[in-house]
Formats: sequence, structure tokens, C-alpha cells
Amino acid sequence: MEKYIGIIFNSYGGYFNYLKNEILYWKWDNYFYGLLAISLVVWLLEIAFPWRKNQALFRKDFWLDLFYLFFNFFLLNLILLIALSNLSVQFFNDFLSIFGLQLTSIQLFSLSDFSKPVALLLFFILSDFIQWNTHRLLHIVPFLWKIHKTHHSVKEMGFAAHFRYNWMEPIVYKIILYIPLILIGGFSLEDVFIVHFISIAIGHLNHANIGWDYGFLKYIFNNPKMHIWHHSKKLPSKYGVNFGISLSLWDYLFKTNFIPSDGRDIELGFNDENSFPKEFIKQEFYPFKK
Repeated sequence: MEKYIGIIFNSYGGYFNYLKNEILYWKWDNYFYGLLAISLVVWLLEIAFPWRKNQALFRKDFWLDLFYLFFNFFLLNLILLIALSNLSVQFFNDFLSIFGLQLTSIQLFSLSDFSKPVALLLFFILSDFIQWNTHRLLHIVPFLWKIHKTHHSVKEMGFAAHFRYNWMEPIVYKIILYIPLILIGGFSLEDVFIVHFISIAIGHLNHANIGWDYGFLKYIFNNPKMHIWHHSKKLPSKYGVNFGISLSLWDYLFKTNFIPSDGRDIELGFNDENSFPKEFIKQEFYPFKK
């Protein structure tokens, strides 16, 4: 128990120093300024090429979503996710040691066996497929849907809506993502960084007020014209459609794609949205509400 408590304290201290250095010092893999740069570029694209021209520049809940963006990307990591991740790794290692095993002994293959571009592509595709399945679970399992409702409470889409999600949602994603990824190896923190920022850029664009579908690439990459239907209040399926995170190809492969028309002016939200709280704190504790 003392070992696990030590991991928690070291995680908090380490991440606090890391976050401080991210803000004070510039380097190429800087998360803080990277997020700022991606957000600013996509926001400028919204301003230059607005899809919904009557939507205000500072749309409904713009500032709430901007707060969510920084809270979920920085503070939530400091408060919870880094410690949880480190604890999970240690706990899993300790569990395997009972049977005389190590992480490397149960790995199916290593990405280091491939060239760097191929390894990055495989890591990107695998992690996206796992997240696509996790996203479907968030719509199917009742308690997980209560967690995911925060994201679907957006009434006007914009880049920052990408990060409007309940504090429990990344925990669900990380737990489910971690289990398959431990079966492979050979990826580095640099690989995770590259894939993560590609996903952030695609996610920002998916939620932006931009009417793009990328032409024939729409069958591979998720896009604003496809993702808007995922947020539609009226859907042909009880559990939703267009679950793609970065890639749309999973929806086309498994027949969950749905783009019946130009979705520019459709109503967003869900049926019982009037009972969903509007304030940040109440939204964070909504999943525990009876």
C-alpha cells in the first residue's frame, strides 16, 4: 500500500513540475502551446470559412467549452489521470508477477519490428479502432451514456466543443485502451505524442463550424459534415450513428454511417436535455444523479 501511495504523490509532483515547465519553456513537443496553436488555427478557419454564417463568433457556451478544453487537457491530468495511469501500470505489473510474468512476456508483437512510418500508422489505426468501440459503448451502456451526455449537451458546434466531456469519460477510454495496448510494445512517448496531436487536430476540425467533408477522403477520415449528424437530436438509431473519432472508415465498414443530407442547420442535443444541468460543477456530478 505504501508503494501505491508513493506513486500517487510522485505522480502529482512530477506532473505539476511538467506542467509548469510546459508553460514557462518552449520545446517542439510542448503540449500547452501545441494545444493553443491547434485551437487558434481551427478557430481562425471557422472565422474565415464559416459553415453556419449566422452563428455568432462567440457562440452559445463558447466560454464554457473553452474552460472545459483547458480543464480536461491540463488540470484533469494533474488531479487524476496521471496518477491513475501510473497506478494501473504498477498494479498490472504486480498482478503479472504473481504468475511469474512480465509485460514483455505477454506481448503479441512489437511495433519496433516495423519501420517508423508503418509503426506510427499501425499505432494510430489500432488506438482509433479501440476508441471507436469505446465510443459505441458510451452510447449503449446506460451509466456510460450518463457520462457521455455532457459532450452531447452542445447546442452550437465549434472547435472547443471537442473537449466538453465529463471527467469520467477519459478514465473509461484510458482503461479500455490500455488493456489491448499492453499486448503490443515498441512504441515510445514520441509516438504517443504524434498520434495524440493528430487526433486532437482532427477532433477540433470535426466539431468546428466548417462545412468540409474532404472529398473522397471522407470514407477514411471523420469530418465536420459527418460528425454533425452524430450530435443530431433526431437519429435513426436508438444508440446513435457516426461513432468515428479520427477515422470514419469503421462506421462505413460496420454500417453505422449516416449522412442523409447537409446537416448544417440540424438541431443538436438529446431528448431529455431540459433536465440536464447547464453549470460546469453540476454537469461533472450528473452521472451520479438518480
